[in-house]
Amino acid sequence: MIRPVLTEVGIFLIPFAAYALFLIATRSGVFASSSWPAHLIAKLVLGSLLLVVLSFVMLAQFSGAPPNSTYVPAHIENGRLVDGVEK
Repeated sequence: MIRPVLTEVGIFLIPFAAYALFLIATRSGVFASSSWPAHLIAKLVLGSLLLVVLSFVMLAQFSGAPPNSTYVPAHIENGRLVDGVEK
């Protein structure tokens, strides 16, 4: 459970890291408060939320079982454990 949470936090931080790299490349003060005005932080947060929502949509749309498939869970059959399969 921790890996998906860390992945989403990482995706959320991508715009902030990109802007910090931009500030480093232009030799501006990364830690100067004038480099991080409130309207810019709001835009970065909106961009971050958009990336997170898109990642959730991609995860829901393109992961998991193929359409119209049925998953048969692991079960005991004739005294042995049979793995789960998609049919």
